[in-house]
Formats: sequence, C-alpha cells, structure tokens
Amino acid sequence: MDTDFATSADAEPALPLPPSDFYSPGSYTPMESAGFLMRRVLSSILQQADGQLAQHDLTYVQWLPLYKLLLCSENNTSTSLARDLGMDPASITRALDRIEAKGLLRRVRSTADRRCVHLELTEQGRAVASEVPAVLTGVLNAHLAGFSHDECRQLLHMLQRMLRNGEALRPATVADPPAGS
Repeated sequence: MDTDFATSADAEPALPLPPSDFYSPGSYTPMESAGFLMRRVLSSILQQADGQLAQHDLTYVQWLPLYKLLLCSENNTSTSLARDLGMDPASITRALDRIEAKGLLRRVRSTADRRCVHLELTEQGRAVASEVPAVLTGVLNAHLAGFSHDECRQLLHMLQRMLRNGEALRPATVADPPAGS
C-alpha cells in the first residue's frame, strides 16, 4: 500500500522486457502464485486496518480517499480522486457521500467553474484522516514481522518492478501521446 499515492514506478519509463518463464500451466498452483498471494496479503492488511479504523465507522473505501484528501489539497474533485486512487467514479461518489454524511468532508462548488465541485476535509475529517498513517504503519509492520530492513526495501523494489511491467502491458489509451511525439 503506497501511502503517498505515487510510486517510483512513475519515475522510470517501462522498458519492454521479455516475459519471465517462471510459471507454466502444468505446474501452476495458487499458493505459489505471486498474484494470488499478493491479493491474500492485501486482503489481510485491509481487514486489519478496517478493524482498527472501525472506531471511526470507516472502511477502506472511505478511509483511503479521506487520507488522500489530507495529503493533497490541490485539484480535489471526485473525478481526480477516482483517477488517482484507481477507483470507479461511481464507487468514489458513494464513498464520498458516506464520508460527507459523517461530517468529515464537504463539497464546495468552484467559483471559477460552477460545474466543478471541490472536496474539502472538515476539521473532524482532518483529525480522523491524520490517524490513518499510524494505523497503516502498525498493520504493515506487523505483516513484515521477521523481515530485515533490507528485505523490506527489496520487497518494495520488486513490487515496483512488477508494477512497471504491468503498466507496460496496458494498451495505450486515447489520452496517451502517440509514440515518437
């Protein structure tokens, strides 16, 4: 879980590398699948974090945007938040509705563009969002029990490499500039 919502994967261009031949269909098992294990680890992390943030009646879908709003006060719209968090716009809207109903967030219409609605944390929202890093670091450190500092750095580096490889596999979208420009 990247708490700054940017990765070093963004810093390096993806290089076209040949695929690994580590997995083969005849010997593939879920318990040796990097994807399956990462999903299980993420599920465990989120379950633990949700349990600790339940005192604020927050779930992952709510505390993630809440924390993102605390970190970045610029260009906070539901559209930019959905894009930055990799969430579906409808899901982010539902989460923001719940966060707003709890008094942690307010929507403020732009004075420059009436179509644009900015998101602002309330004082209570900032207080709750400021508790997220302590919860996440505690949960992540508990999941990394027995790992050395070097192993933690190596794990992060390998996950960032996998992310870059995955980004390189995504088809170009309309918003991407054409090759060579």
